[in-house]
Amino acid sequence: MTVTADKKDKQGAPLPLYLQVKQSIIEKIHTAEWKANDRIPSESELVTQFQCSRMTANRALRELTAEGLLVRLQGVGTFVAEPKGQSALFEIHSIEAEILARNHKYSCRIIKLEEIQASPALANELNISPDSAVFHSIIVHLENDVPVQIEDRYVNALAAPDYLKQNFSSITPHDYLSQVAPLTQGEHIVEAVEADERSARLLQITIGASCLLITRRTWSQSFTVTSTKLLFPGHRYKLKGSFTS
Repeated sequence: MTVTADKKDKQGAPLPLYLQVKQSIIEKIHTAEWKANDRIPSESELVTQFQCSRMTANRALRELTAEGLLVRLQGVGTFVAEPKGQSALFEIHSIEAEILARNHKYSCRIIKLEEIQASPALANELNISPDSAVFHSIIVHLENDVPVQIEDRYVNALAAPDYLKQNFSSITPHDYLSQVAPLTQGEHIVEAVEADERSARLLQITIGASCLLITRRTWSQSFTVTSTKLLFPGHRYKLKGSFTS
């Protein structure tokens, strides 16, 4: 397939070549010729297929990735993105339940499980005394084997003393804590951040990629139970909130 100059904008001027490449890729996705998770031609293959420059092909792929239509995995290839998953903003749900509700496969990677002593700042977050025991877990949640969230959680040991004994490959921290310390109150802070080197590696995205960060604290009766940071790759996830007045 060759890019030609017959595609025009609304004013009748020929579209730039990179936009013609983009439109051709978008058309294949929208007509389901290329389906979610399909690998699309590489940059070099696009150069040959469309008889355009590498810079043109690269710009088309970069922009479609930024727009959430493609996912580029370094050293693996470029793939048609899944429709964005959706996570509740105001309500607190299990990410496993959200993924299974979409009829997708859930899995996780446990990065860290440890007991630490609370720093003054963390003690203040959890409303406990400095140097009190705190449980720390870092888990990467995957949807159809693609990382969609890093959960970095600190747990008040008094609220869930058996936290570190759980098999979090079988039950999520959210589901376990809902059993032993049922949620009675929570708060969120949501912000846009850029992926640092560690986050980019765990989420299989590029350093500096846009992400959504939810900083959350939860309570069960008089206990502050958790202080958690949930990091989502921006192009793979969206948050939905609802409210009534």
